[in-house]
Amino acid sequence: MLRFIVKVIVNALALAAATWLLPGITVGSSAVSDATGNDSVGKVVAYLFIGLIFGIVNAVVRPIIGFLSLPITCLTLGLFAIVINAAMLMLTSWLSSYTPIGLHIDTFFWDAVLGAIIISVVSAVIGWVVPDKER
Repeated sequence: MLRFIVKVIVNALALAAATWLLPGITVGSSAVSDATGNDSVGKVVAYLFIGLIFGIVNAVVRPIIGFLSLPITCLTLGLFAIVINAAMLMLTSWLSSYTPIGLHIDTFFWDAVLGAIIISVVSAVIGWVVPDKER
């Protein structure tokens, strides 16, 4: 359980980095800010909530899509994995549109693909810094 919580925090930090670097990716935290009365707490809770949704999507949907797209991923020498990550980011955006806290991505190619690359790099760097207890 602690491992999943750490992954949610890592996802939230990676999403925060992507929204900071790309103007086409935004997280709507106004609902939480209004509820808590504090804008900083609202942003933190919003990123953690979107990180939770992103973690669930990556845990449930990504293995199925990764298995089904294995031939094209092998054909492109793994580069199609970036498109899969961007699709998981778009799926997270679609799922969060049904909640008061929303992730909005303007375009698939520039924003989602670049966001997926940024999220992958930030997650890898944080993964190196925060050691996994099982290794």
